[in-house]
Amino acid sequence: MVTTTNAIVLSTKKYGEADLIATCYTASDGVKTYMLRGILKSKKGKIRASHFQLLTQLEIEANHKNKGTLEYLKDAKIAVPYQTLHTDIVKSCLVMFLSEILTSTIREEESNNSLYNFISKSLETLDHAEEFANFHIYFLLQLSTYLGFYPDDNNMELPYFNLLDGLFQDEVTNIYCEKGENIEKLKVFFGIKFDDAMSEKLTKNQRSNLLIVLLQYYQLHVQGFRKPKSLEVLQQLFN
Repeated sequence: MVTTTNAIVLSTKKYGEADLIATCYTASDGVKTYMLRGILKSKKGKIRASHFQLLTQLEIEANHKNKGTLEYLKDAKIAVPYQTLHTDIVKSCLVMFLSEILTSTIREEESNNSLYNFISKSLETLDHAEEFANFHIYFLLQLSTYLGFYPDDNNMELPYFNLLDGLFQDEVTNIYCEKGENIEKLKVFFGIKFDDAMSEKLTKNQRSNLLIVLLQYYQLHVQGFRKPKSLEVLQQLFN
C-alpha cells in the first residue's frame, strides 16, 4: 500500500557499495526499514543520502507491504529543516545517543501519534536550544511516559527509589533500591518544564551518575535494551 507519512530516521547501515538500509520511525506505521538502492552513488535521484542523517525528519512516500520485510521508498523530502542539530558537535553527539536510545526502545510497527509528536517536538526544541546540557536526562525521563514506565512520582519525600517497581519508598525491598544524591537530583526533574530542566545546575559527576541511574532504569523496563555505544563520548563532552 502506498503511504505518505512523516518519518524520523533512527539508524542507517551501508549495504554493498551503493545501497543503504534505513530504519525510520513513521507516524503512520511505527518502525519501518527501507532498502535504498544505489543511493550512495546516485546524484540525480529524488531520494538523497543526505536526507538520511540520524534523526532527520522527513516526509516520505513509501510502498508498505507490511510483511516484516524491507520496504521501499518512492520519494523523500525534508519535513523539518534543522539549523544546528547536525552541525553543532555536542548536539551531533546527542543525536547519536538519542538515535541509539530510540532504536532500542521503539520496535512496534503501529502508529503512536503521541509518541511520534513527543519525539518530533523534542528534536525541534533541541535544535533551537542554547542551553541543553541536561537534555538527555530530561528526555529519558519524559520518554518513559510514552513507553509506559514513567516512575510513580507519589511519595517523593521518601528516600529510596525502587528502580524495578518505579516508585519511591521508605525502605529497601530489593537490590534495585537506590538512595542518596543521585536520587535527590532525579527528583528535581519531575514535573518541571524544559527551560527549568536545562537551567538546573549539575556537576559533571552528578550529570554522569544521574544518566547511569536512568539507563539502569531503562534496562530493567525495556526488554533487550542495550547501553548506547555513544555513551562514553557523550559523557566526555558534557564533562
